[in-house]
Amino acid sequence: MSAATDEVQIRIEGRAGRITLNRPQALNALTYGMVVAIEAALRAWEGDRRVSLVIIDAAGDRAFCAGGDIADLYRCGLAGDFAAGRRFWAEEYRLNRLIRHYSKPFVALMDGIVMGGGVGMAAHGSHRVVTERSMVAMPECAIGLVPDVGASLLLASAPGRLGEYLGLTGFRMGAADAILAGFADVAMASDRLPELVARLVEIGDPGVVDIYATDPADAGVLADRRGLIDQWFAAPDAAAIVAALAADASDFAAETLKAIRKGSPLSVAATLVITRAVRQEPTIENALRHEYRFTFRSQEGGDLQEGIRAAVIDKDRNPQWPVARLEDLPAARVAAMLAPLGDAELTFEDNGEGRP
Repeated sequence: MSAATDEVQIRIEGRAGRITLNRPQALNALTYGMVVAIEAALRAWEGDRRVSLVIIDAAGDRAFCAGGDIADLYRCGLAGDFAAGRRFWAEEYRLNRLIRHYSKPFVALMDGIVMGGGVGMAAHGSHRVVTERSMVAMPECAIGLVPDVGASLLLASAPGRLGEYLGLTGFRMGAADAILAGFADVAMASDRLPELVARLVEIGDPGVVDIYATDPADAGVLADRRGLIDQWFAAPDAAAIVAALAADASDFAAETLKAIRKGSPLSVAATLVITRAVRQEPTIENALRHEYRFTFRSQEGGDLQEGIRAAVIDKDRNPQWPVARLEDLPAARVAAMLAPLGDAELTFEDNGEGRP
C-alpha cells in the first residue's frame, strides 16, 4: 500500500507503516483530508501482516504539527457553517482514540513544534520521541478553545497539578518537561532521527527506540516548580486560582497569572472543569466526549471565532472576549458549554456515528 498527496504521505517501507505530515509551509497543520487518510491507513494496517509498527513524522525541521487548520474553520464560521468544524473535530477525535488503542506499536517522532492537533496525533502513541528542538504545548485557551484531541486525559494524568497549570497557561514544554508531564517517553538527538527510522523500518521492533534515547538537552523547569504549581492550582475553581496567584508576590506567580489572563475566561474555566472531570474517569473516551461538548459549541456559542480572528486572521493579538475577566464569568456559561449534547453526543461506533 502506498499513497501520497500534497498534504500527507502514506506508504509501507520495510516492516513499517509510514505516515509523514507534508505541509511544512503551514507547520504541518492538520486538515480534514489528512485526518481521513491517516485513519484509513491505520485501519488497513491493523490487519496487514507486513506492518509490524507505525512511524509518524513530518516534513521540514520546524514543526511536527502545530495543530489544526483553524483559518479554514474561521472562514466556515463566518459563513454560518458550523457543521464543518463539528465534522472535523468528530473525525479527528475518532482518530485520536484509534491511536490511543492501536493494536500495533505506534512510534511518534515529535521533532519541532507539537501543539494542539499535533499532540493528538503523537502523544497517544505507544512510543513518543522528543528532541532538543521539540516544543510541546496545548495553547487552546488563547484562541477560545479548550485543550482537546484527548489532551485532557494527558493533563488529568500529569503529576500533581501540572495538568491544570499546562492547560490553563498553554506553557511550552521542552523535552524534559514533556517527559515529566507524560506527553512523551524518551528524548534523542534530532540528527539521529533518520538513523532511528532506518532501523525501525529494517527490523520492525520498537525496542530500537530505547537504544537511541539520551538525557534531554535541557533540564526543564517544571520539576523545580511543582511545589508552587501544586499549591496554586489545587484551588477549587479558576477564579480562586487567579486570586491565589494575584496574592503571591513572586515573579513566577505574576508570569503565570499573565499567561492565564491571555486566554478566554470561558475557555480557561471550562478547561479546569474538563481536566478534573476526566481525572475522575481517566479514559480517552470520557476525555473526548467532554472536549467535544465544548468544541461543538465553540464557534456558534463560544469565543473561538474571536480568538482565531485575533491570533490568525487580523493578528492583532488583542481578542475582545465577551466576558473579559474570569471573576465576572457566570458559572452557568461554563455549565452550558459542557452540557450533554443529546443526539449530537460524540460516539465511537464504526458505522459512522459521531460524525455530524
